[in-house]
Amino acid sequence: MRTSDQTAADRRVGVLFVCLGNICRSPLAEGAFRAHVEAAGLGDRFEIDSAGTGRWHVGEAPDPRSVEEARRHGIDISGQRARQFTTADYRRFDHIVVMDESNRCDVLVGVDDPADVARVSRLLDALDDGPEEVPDPYYGGPGGFRRVWTLVNDATGALLARIRRARGF
Repeated sequence: MRTSDQTAADRRVGVLFVCLGNICRSPLAEGAFRAHVEAAGLGDRFEIDSAGTGRWHVGEAPDPRSVEEARRHGIDISGQRARQFTTADYRRFDHIVVMDESNRCDVLVGVDDPADVARVSRLLDALDDGPEEVPDPYYGGPGGFRRVWTLVNDATGALLARIRRARGF
């Protein structure tokens, strides 16, 4: 969380993952990133959350297929609840990490502060090669959720490494 009375090195790093409904991709990304952070012993240095650009699923648990896929990897995301992205998230989070270009455009609607624009990135930009967007698995079967898990797990590990290098921890 960003506060004015803390130095950049001392404050927690806020990372928000954003997809369309906050029930498939962003909960998986939040779970994967949290697992990487905890494995590195850095849980106290981060504030991690996820949100959706739409409001259809606000208050709902993640899609059961996302919950099952995370569980297959030893991660429990069943306690997460969908919420909608708001402009207040720009004050709360240092990194707003979207799953695709449509999400990026949605979170940037009405944003004219260059610092806020700079906070937004696509998750797969953390990888050196591969696809540019995390596909939405909602209308597909379990194979789509497995593919999303592989992408978000790899990319969140790379994102954590980049943040650690930038912050010096």
